[in-house]
Amino acid sequence: MIPLSEIIKAKKKINGIVNKTPFAFAPLLTERVGAKVYLKKENLQITGAYKIRGAYNKIASLSKEEKQRGVIAASAGNHAQGVAYSAALFKTPATIIMPEATPLLKVVGTKALGAKVILKGSNYDEAYEFATTYAQENSLTFIHPFKDRQIMAGQGTVALEMYDERDDLNMVLVPIGGGGLISGVASAIKQLDPKIKIIGITSKGAPAMYESFKEKKPLSTNGVRTIADGIAVRDASKENLDIILECVDDIIQVDDEEIANAVLFLLERQKIVVEGAGAVGVAALMHDKIKLKPTDNIGVILSGGNIDVGMLSVIIEKGQIKAHRKMKLLITLIDKPGALRGLTDIFEELSANIIQVDYDRISTTLSYGDANVTIALETKGKEHQESIREELKKRGYRFHEEF
Repeated sequence: MIPLSEIIKAKKKINGIVNKTPFAFAPLLTERVGAKVYLKKENLQITGAYKIRGAYNKIASLSKEEKQRGVIAASAGNHAQGVAYSAALFKTPATIIMPEATPLLKVVGTKALGAKVILKGSNYDEAYEFATTYAQENSLTFIHPFKDRQIMAGQGTVALEMYDERDDLNMVLVPIGGGGLISGVASAIKQLDPKIKIIGITSKGAPAMYESFKEKKPLSTNGVRTIADGIAVRDASKENLDIILECVDDIIQVDDEEIANAVLFLLERQKIVVEGAGAVGVAALMHDKIKLKPTDNIGVILSGGNIDVGMLSVIIEKGQIKAHRKMKLLITLIDKPGALRGLTDIFEELSANIIQVDYDRISTTLSYGDANVTIALETKGKEHQESIREELKKRGYRFHEEF
């Protein structure tokens, strides 16, 4: 594991540069899961994620010549911004290689910090392969996002802040992609109090570290596909796995739907914006992945908040459908004056708000004299939707649901 002395040294180094983010009690989540939950809000960090901690600690350790030549990193976004921000503080040129599918928010954010951005590869690992070659060809120092002990020490400062505020935790939930964050956090926690359980959370769409942990050897996967782009890592590294096997009690998985539910819950109920990777710990709690006791005090690291606006809108839309707050009906009417008004009167009587209407009277699939109306409604839950269906059936309408 990373020596506690190295993590403490990193904490002193980043002091005054990195925000000490809130570690706050979450009453609504506590009520929902039946144990006390505290959220470490790294989504409120300077660059929107914890990655700046390790990046600054690493770049600060470079020689004057290395800083002058410049640094390079491969990243889906958060490490990129951490490296770019830190390099700018040292007036060090920074080049960032990002996967081609990286959300625009992260690309723009990285460029705004003064870094040169090159989009290459379909995932992190392909970007990484290009970056290592580019680094050699241009004599740049490669800043690895997780397979570097100074990076891990910097990330471990998250745990020191949590422990400083609450030394009564008995469980800490940590997102896992490549394993840099959990390597640092678990190293710190296990040296401060070995009784505290460290649970890593991965996405089912990026299972490399989960499978490696179970098999106790580093494994690679054919590819990754998850909304949690910050932890979409294809291959497990031996360096991080060795520390994880030493310090981490268990690793569990959550799927994209569970992650999306957690993102929406945090946005709507906790009033905080968290990206998919940052929400996996909350997803695990919300979907009963971990056995809890009422006496448990659980620290959950919200690792980042740099979510793409387009992705967030999709999550909100799907979340509303899942929560029975939206429904879309295709209804067949007799095409005559007043037919649509009669239908909308029903929705008014049932207090269902119409948010979209599409009227089709020319489709070749329609019988002569019929029209199809597609109506999207805002509804008030499962019972409300059922009452709408029953009323339409009672009035003799033919319909089916689009979602």
